[in-house]
Amino acid sequence: MVVRVCIVGAGPSGMSTLAMFKKLKDQGVECEVTCFEKQEQPGGLWNLTWRTGTDEFGEPVHCSQYRDLFSNGPKECLEFPDYTFDDHFGKPIPSYPPRDVLFDYLRGYWKFHGVKKEDVLTRHVVRNVSFDDKTATFTVRVRNLVQGLDIEQEFDRLIVASGHFSVPNVPHFEGIETFEGRAMHSHDLRNAREFTGKRILVVGSSYSAEDIALQLFKFGAEQITISYRTAKLGFKWPEKIHEVPLLIKIEGKTCHFKDGTSGDYDAIILCTGYRHHFPFLPSELSLPNGNVFNLPNLYRNVQWYGVTEGKKNASGLFYLGMTNQFYTYTMFMMQGLWAVSVIKGIIQTPEREDCVEDIEKRYAENANLTDCFKMIASQADYMKQLSTDLNYTEVLDCEELYYQWVQHKLDDIITYRDKCYKSLYTLKDSPVHPTPWVKCYDDSLEAFISA
Repeated sequence: MVVRVCIVGAGPSGMSTLAMFKKLKDQGVECEVTCFEKQEQPGGLWNLTWRTGTDEFGEPVHCSQYRDLFSNGPKECLEFPDYTFDDHFGKPIPSYPPRDVLFDYLRGYWKFHGVKKEDVLTRHVVRNVSFDDKTATFTVRVRNLVQGLDIEQEFDRLIVASGHFSVPNVPHFEGIETFEGRAMHSHDLRNAREFTGKRILVVGSSYSAEDIALQLFKFGAEQITISYRTAKLGFKWPEKIHEVPLLIKIEGKTCHFKDGTSGDYDAIILCTGYRHHFPFLPSELSLPNGNVFNLPNLYRNVQWYGVTEGKKNASGLFYLGMTNQFYTYTMFMMQGLWAVSVIKGIIQTPEREDCVEDIEKRYAENANLTDCFKMIASQADYMKQLSTDLNYTEVLDCEELYYQWVQHKLDDIITYRDKCYKSLYTLKDSPVHPTPWVKCYDDSLEAFISA
């Protein structure tokens, strides 16, 4: 029997899963894998584009990245054990590469595992999925965007790897419709340089707000105000950046905050997060919205069991890369390896009632993850659990590196990207980049690698 597998999305999660199918091709049951990707090439969010809104086919633009984006975490925390940065670039490189360097590394990893261009059907967007309870099969309707044609195929397993950082969460603020400046979500930011000399209000208090505030500072914004809902980011900000409580009302260019203060701004950037959004899935199989570390309905945060109200069981459904994240590339790889191993029958999962009990127990643990240290420890434990399930022996534990990273940010939010770390696999220290991040205005691969 050949198991027919559909992968929706060819970003880092989907491509890692394709890589794991290649890695395990001679083990377990035979699989026929089809991967659909709506963009012109694989890469997911890493495909930087000037476009916002909709693309040339009228599809929502997936990209949420921007020019001059540098990693906000050490590359040593996302390095693949079987394909290191040294393997790819032929030498050690600094710990905080720009977008283009990280994307090049990803492409090298996919090539290393034998994933080819023809393994992904690009410019194919999944429009609808239906599930047959009797046959436990998925019927997937797909639009070929270039030809304008719909196709329909039946699959035994469905892997949703379409990401959850591309559909903006946009809260409403009184008066924003008549704001006399530019209002936008961070999803549409492409170049912080356009705000040089401007007064900018950043709404949000997580990684997007933090990084975009730093980008604006780096490229010469006159003033950056960060408006938080529950708690300050709390870093030692430079003089141009300060934090205020939540925005409550806008009049003209004047923004009023919860503590009674106000200020005039030229632009508002909403760094208010993203939504889980799966318009192609029936509601009973759709993962509820919520950026948490332990997801509802998913055993090991991967395999669907339809636990919550209104959901149905479909253990042939898998989601990848949908949790909140400290670990990224290696977690996507491990989730892909876990899903592939289950699909091919290499590992067996417990009985349904045991899986459901585990899902509910871990989901309840989210309430205890009240600071970044607990969150890091929790996800490190999750990675160890995946390793145990798979009998995976390579070391993936970056917990101590993440703690160092947090401390470096607390020490100096401007210079933390100038720090260096040691590879878990080569045991080499990364070199210091000759130009401090705040003065590094060339984010090209060529400039970074040759520096």
